[in-house]
Amino acid sequence: MPRDHTGRGRAVPQKYLVIAARIAADIRQGRYQPGELLPSEAQMRQMYDVGQSTVRRALAELRTMGLVRPHQGKGTVVLAGGGNLPSTPVDRSVRRSGRRWRMTDLPGAEPPTVSRTTLEGIPALLLGQPDHDAISVDRIVYHPDSGARMAHRVLIPMSTAALVPALLEQPDQDISHLLGLLSDAGLALSITEHVSTRIPYPDERAALHLSDSAPLLITHRLTTGDDRPVLVEEFTAPGDTCQLVYSIAASKGSASPRT
Repeated sequence: MPRDHTGRGRAVPQKYLVIAARIAADIRQGRYQPGELLPSEAQMRQMYDVGQSTVRRALAELRTMGLVRPHQGKGTVVLAGGGNLPSTPVDRSVRRSGRRWRMTDLPGAEPPTVSRTTLEGIPALLLGQPDHDAISVDRIVYHPDSGARMAHRVLIPMSTAALVPALLEQPDQDISHLLGLLSDAGLALSITEHVSTRIPYPDERAALHLSDSAPLLITHRLTTGDDRPVLVEEFTAPGDTCQLVYSIAASKGSASPRT
């Protein structure tokens, strides 16, 4: 049975945000419990005296807030957590001791795939090598606590492999091992992470077992050696259940942050 809400006839700009805020408050106060369905779109139109597009924008806002998700054939279901941080923290910190590098490695859901590819898109722009050849190492990994699936890709330009031939011997080694090879070659490494979001492609949705409404969190981690781009990692995770966590330390003697 729909809850009784007031506020009809009130001329408020961006009405969908007002509706989303009211429903979010109801969820956080326990009026809608995890696993419970929200009223249907038709019921919401009547409850709030608004059109279908306003209701749908309000539901989209609630999905962005991580409070609900669509359930095919049933409606919109309330998620556990009540708007708390997403349930799967993914540690993206980078730690270094001398020439040794360490970061959190997630277990693989299947063996890595190594192939030769042509650089394009954001990785090509970051490396400054559009249409150049590279070695691609692709993995599907998962979080051991939640089971959330993520994709990890390492792109090694052939120009970098020519500079450090050891990279070609076992390119599917952990990224910390690859960074160690670059350091052993005498390169002074610096790392920058670029984070964005987008709607997943159908193959990504299938590979990562995403819900229909889940966005992707995408990071492109650029490694430079002696100020020259040498390697790019692309990491994608479900944006509705995962949060990226970084430890941050100020660099000594530098005005700009470097990892």
